[in-house]
Amino acid sequence: MEIYNNENDQVDAIKRFFSENGIALAVGVILGVGALVGWRYWTSHQENNARDASLAYEQSVSSLNSGKPDALSAAEKFAADEKNTYGAFASLELAQQFVDKNQLENAGKQLQQGLAAASDDNLKSVINMRLARVQLQMKQPDAALKTLEGIKGEGWTAIVADLRGEILLSKGDKQGARAAWEAGVKSDASPALSEMMRMKMNNLSI
Repeated sequence: MEIYNNENDQVDAIKRFFSENGIALAVGVILGVGALVGWRYWTSHQENNARDASLAYEQSVSSLNSGKPDALSAAEKFAADEKNTYGAFASLELAQQFVDKNQLENAGKQLQQGLAAASDDNLKSVINMRLARVQLQMKQPDAALKTLEGIKGEGWTAIVADLRGEILLSKGDKQGARAAWEAGVKSDASPALSEMMRMKMNNLSI
């Protein structure tokens, strides 16, 4: 440790330090300030983007539900452009519109697009569940069973079991359907869902 005899020695030492390290310090300060400013800009930019996306999503859905001319194509463009949660939500809305019109292929495409845009696991599970139902309606049981594999989380166990039973029954696999519903009843199913699965098992002619 360097010992100073007086204030002049301290001043000289400081001068030497800045003479030897001044450029490095200046660069460090600039980089530090730049990083801070950049971080604040990025955060502000992200917040602004999220706010704009949220507003655009609300406007898109509002127009879609009101049946305004060109609302469908505008919503489709929004869903395709926004590779985020809002885009996924818009795809869900569009898929429901197509299901209501019995345009199941278009509904499936929207759900696939929404799945690619979603980052939240629970949202992905919602989309996968709806996609599996659409695939079942389109008589694509194997694809529907594959889609169910993408649903994660214990809270989905009973719901997935119920739909798996329906899919297997559509393939003529009554034993498989019964096994799926039995597993669903033994899981975390609500009383209403448990009763429904029991009724489905009772209706099987096996």
